[in-house]
Amino acid sequence: MFIFSFNPLLLTMNLPLLGIFILIFFVSESEKRFIKFFSFTITSITFLSSLLLWINFYESTFQFQFLETYRLMLFFNINYTVGLDGISLFFILLSTFLINLCILISWETPKFFIKEYFLFFIFLEFCLIQIFCVLDIFFFYIFFESVLIPMFLIIGIWGSRERKIRATFQFFLYTLIGSLFMLVAIIFIYSIKGTTDLISLWFTDFSYNFQLILWLLFFLGFAVKIPMVPFHIWLPEAHAEAPTAGSVILAGVLLKLGGYGFLRFSLPLFPLACLYFGPLIFLLSLIAIIYGSLTTLRQIDLKKIIAYSSIAHMGFVTLGIFSLNINGIEGSIILMLSHGLISSAMFFCVGILYDRYNTRILKYFSGLGQVMPLFAIFFSFFSFSNISFPGTSSFVGELLILIGLSNISLILVSFALLGVILSASYAIWLLNRVNFNLLTTYYFTQFQDISRREFSIMFILSFVILWLGIYPHSFLYEISFSTLNLLKLLF
Repeated sequence: MFIFSFNPLLLTMNLPLLGIFILIFFVSESEKRFIKFFSFTITSITFLSSLLLWINFYESTFQFQFLETYRLMLFFNINYTVGLDGISLFFILLSTFLINLCILISWETPKFFIKEYFLFFIFLEFCLIQIFCVLDIFFFYIFFESVLIPMFLIIGIWGSRERKIRATFQFFLYTLIGSLFMLVAIIFIYSIKGTTDLISLWFTDFSYNFQLILWLLFFLGFAVKIPMVPFHIWLPEAHAEAPTAGSVILAGVLLKLGGYGFLRFSLPLFPLACLYFGPLIFLLSLIAIIYGSLTTLRQIDLKKIIAYSSIAHMGFVTLGIFSLNINGIEGSIILMLSHGLISSAMFFCVGILYDRYNTRILKYFSGLGQVMPLFAIFFSFFSFSNISFPGTSSFVGELLILIGLSNISLILVSFALLGVILSASYAIWLLNRVNFNLLTTYYFTQFQDISRREFSIMFILSFVILWLGIYPHSFLYEISFSTLNLLKLLF
């Protein structure tokens, strides 16, 4: 039973719009301190309002909750419908949580166009919330593409190096071209079914051949976003050139849009095609896991190391999604949430080093545990979390995925376990190089440990990672009913 008479989803959706309106029309660019405090306040309130969604969420139901429908295009039978289930609930929480942290991370970073910088992050928050709550494939596509605009500008304007323009256009063109195939599929669905309402389409049968064609078109849109091999080329460059907060939100949430799309659209709409293309997904996922891990070992840029490790982790996610059983799907959702936290923390650690020493090249860092002990403790914890150490959030996700895969093929499990071994290899290698080698003062002579602001951000991320790892039931309970509903539509 809901505690509040109003719909907290509408509050969560509209708060970023209110913040954008106030910043644009009532705040001058010269009021830099107020811009930062106001941006942090509006994103904090948005995060708290998203917690109201969790508090008011009724777990034991298959139905969407907080439903609202607005008839915007009556002639075309296109309605703007929003609602939440257990899957989208936690992705909204992840988005509002990380955007709030991004404001804190960026407290001292932007030196110019400060108002525009924070505006783009608030607009990005608005688009992400819409993506995870909208229940119409036409509006989903609009917001799915809209996130490209603020990310394009964040990387292109506030990027860290000379190659940022090239990386920006690479990111934009790869993701835009992939999504155009999805637009073709949406137009085709509307032309034959006369609606774009997701819930109505869930109970509409597509012929086998149509499912194969439409699945491929949606796949191209989602695979670029994850990104799956061989659509991954844009990711390392985008991460390397993005500012720290840009990398945090890119790895933390934007990489999850493809996995969410598979869960929300590909599985329930095209179940026969999912079964048919399952072996292809397994092959591409295993290639991503092994290739991503081996390529990580060859990198010299700290951001690219984490970027390639993300490709490997998202390979586990796609394995879990297309295992088509409750353990695998729940594991993939938990792993996406976990990766959103851990990769964000790792990129933040790299950002701390870059802010102090203006480089991310690995050879310049050695023995930091002797001069930056607090940083070394957190970096060690996040590194072990990244290799799915028991008690951390990734362990729960990967374990459930492996259990789900064991119902399909032990060969798949064996190759996936090889990826676990390789991930431990590169993570421990990186940790040893940064924290535990001999301290060299050839490149740097002055060292500064983390500030109170940086400590607070790292502590919050550590707490949530441990919470999800030690007591995953608090998340899985809401996810389970939505996953069962998804499997009902599949079979």
